[in-house]
Amino acid sequence: MTAATGAPVVAGVDGSTHQQRVVEWAVAEARLRKRPLVLVHAYDWARLGEPFAAAPYGAVQEAYHEVAAGIRDAALAAACAAAPDLDVTARVADGGAAGVLVAASRSAALVVVGHRGRGGFAELLTGSVATQLAAHAASPVVVVRPPAGEGPQAGRVVLGVDGSPGSAAAIDFAFEEAALRELGVTAVHAWTGPVSTGPGDMLPLVYDADEVRAEETRVLAEALAGRRERYPEVDVRRLVVRGRPAHALRTLSAGAALLVVGARGRGGFAGLRLGSVSRTVLHHAHGPLAVVHRPAPRG
Repeated sequence: MTAATGAPVVAGVDGSTHQQRVVEWAVAEARLRKRPLVLVHAYDWARLGEPFAAAPYGAVQEAYHEVAAGIRDAALAAACAAAPDLDVTARVADGGAAGVLVAASRSAALVVVGHRGRGGFAELLTGSVATQLAAHAASPVVVVRPPAGEGPQAGRVVLGVDGSPGSAAAIDFAFEEAALRELGVTAVHAWTGPVSTGPGDMLPLVYDADEVRAEETRVLAEALAGRRERYPEVDVRRLVVRGRPAHALRTLSAGAALLVVGARGRGGFAGLRLGSVSRTVLHHAHGPLAVVHRPAPRG
């Protein structure tokens, strides 16, 4: 068995058609990071549609537990088949999936979920569990969805950088992920006007686009400072784009191995756990997405 220590990789499993992809991603993360894997199936049986007066009450509850145990066991079997040497455990938890996984994230190195569960509406690109988890998790969250199409960043980690203090954790996560998977990083900084240095800035109505681009290029370079030295094996491309950040990242995510964004950027309100850019790409990215609130635990 591979020596695995520290905070685990946690994967939410729900028996949906996306479960196998989630398990495979979580297994890969656990092996690369040399951490144990915990598979969690959460369900709130009292909200599954059966009236409280259903008879026999105990038999109804027992049937739900059997279904939940079957989902847990299937996920465990898939993980063990993919990595027989991995330290894997699986459990069933009573309660809403989002709340259970948010609680699990407090002691996790990473949480992995699918972009939609089996109860999702067809028109929703990202389900409520993934959305709530991305907004409230204490650890980085990877939302696994199948890649759609090809693009110039195929097979690379695409990283959104906005120069905010909060983006440092996302940058570190992206470089670590790229190093573990032996991939390159494309660091993207998008701009639509002059850089705002803080609340209340009076930005000019007329400005020199070349000067602004030079300033934005400096912002990107400063944000990435020190990463080349720390991860010399990672090929880094810097890309400064004029346009809306969410649109640029969505476009560049096509074919990417992973898109990484911080939970909130420099334009976010303090009370919001998920900023407008991260919220938009969460729903519209063309492949797997990582949303990072804070650095992953080292222990």
